[in-house]
Amino acid sequence: MEAQDDLVSTEPAEPASVLRRRTMLAVPLAAVVALGIHFVIAKREPALEAHSYRLLFGEVIAVSIVLALLRRFSPALRRWMARMWPVFTAAILLLCVWDIVTLGFRMLPLPYFPGPSNVLRNLINDRVLLLDSTWHSFVLLLSGYALGVIAGLISGICIGWSTPIRYWGMPILKVIGPIPATAWIPLAMVLSPSAVVSSAALIALAVWFPVTMLTASGISNTRASYLDVARTLGAGRTYLIFRVAIPAALPNIFIGLFMGLGASFLTLVVAESVGVKSGLGWYVSWAQGWAEYGKVFAALIIMAAFFSTIMTLLFKLRDRVLVWQRGIIKW
Repeated sequence: MEAQDDLVSTEPAEPASVLRRRTMLAVPLAAVVALGIHFVIAKREPALEAHSYRLLFGEVIAVSIVLALLRRFSPALRRWMARMWPVFTAAILLLCVWDIVTLGFRMLPLPYFPGPSNVLRNLINDRVLLLDSTWHSFVLLLSGYALGVIAGLISGICIGWSTPIRYWGMPILKVIGPIPATAWIPLAMVLSPSAVVSSAALIALAVWFPVTMLTASGISNTRASYLDVARTLGAGRTYLIFRVAIPAALPNIFIGLFMGLGASFLTLVVAESVGVKSGLGWYVSWAQGWAEYGKVFAALIIMAAFFSTIMTLLFKLRDRVLVWQRGIIKW
């Protein structure tokens, strides 16, 4: 045992300062490499696109150097850089690989796979239209998701708590729920007075099924001991439902909310592409019709940032509501 301890102790340990320095320099070095490669391979590219791309990486280098200098005065900034700098470095290197594959070796056919500089230029040129489309998508997504969550919680609580309702509700849920919400688009366009209403209803339907299923499962699986103790202390049905069963089912409910949110993203894009005259899905369909694939990739980047932000906010809400689970369940 002592020999093992001696063996471990004799292994060279890298100083923590070296590790911090490597982390600090990773982003500006990756940006310098990507910028240098772009200078070499983008000679035939339009001057405006090349200028925007080079300006972006120049700003990345400048900001990363400033943050590296400010890290000495902020422990929170140091922790954030230690956590996020590898991710940013990987993203920059991925852009570099994209640049090499598209502009350097022309391995992917044009115009279906434009270079990152072309996508960046479309982001800049169409920023007003993209911002307006993002806002309309947000309003439509929020309205449909809120409606689906409310309907799912009500039906899930009723099915999970009441045996007669479960008897009749579960067969209906098993028949209607697995049908993709997008399969109802032709019927929704006929029955609904407007495309916006039909799109919101389809999003609500996509959210309703997972929220209902997970809520019903959580309510029905509430520990009998919790209910027995509450009844012993004189609790009525309303107290049992809202103060015992629902809090116990919150982990399942949040899983349903996450699943419903993922389904709502898919339904939003498909519904906007067939009926709505605004939104990110409409923008993608419009750009594809004109073979403007740089605009398509620009919209996909906005979608990724938009959906990721909403998902992160839901995670924050989950962490705040289920603070008692910290250290018990890992997500």
